[in-house]
Amino acid sequence: MSHDVARADGAGGQPVDRGAPVIRTVAMPADTNPAGDIFGGWLMAQMDLAAGNVAARRSRGRCATISAEAMSFLHPVFVGDEVSLYAWIVSVGRTSIKIQVEVWRRERESEETMKVTQALFTFVAIGPDRRPRPVPPEVP
Repeated sequence: MSHDVARADGAGGQPVDRGAPVIRTVAMPADTNPAGDIFGGWLMAQMDLAAGNVAARRSRGRCATISAEAMSFLHPVFVGDEVSLYAWIVSVGRTSIKIQVEVWRRERESEETMKVTQALFTFVAIGPDRRPRPVPPEVP
């Protein structure tokens, strides 16, 4: 299956190798830029929320975003599109977690989906003193 365009008719759909979306939402008129397209900052905020959810669950506590790398917009998102965000852990360090996020869109009247963007987010686990803390071992 191509990770660029997929169909939900048995020949594709959302990327099945990514698991369930961490976030699924609908792009609304309030999320647009002056040209009427969905604002890139809104999309990046959704990506940060998805990655933050994964980071908080893995670290079992508070995390802070320290970087987002290599983000490029492949296709626009329009008002009414269903936006699905997939996020998974790439690596875990002593205090940090790297999480890959992919964003896919589905037009309101179609089952065809396409990847919109992706980025690698890095989070640091934060303790009660607001300083980095070790990421605990993974729960079996």
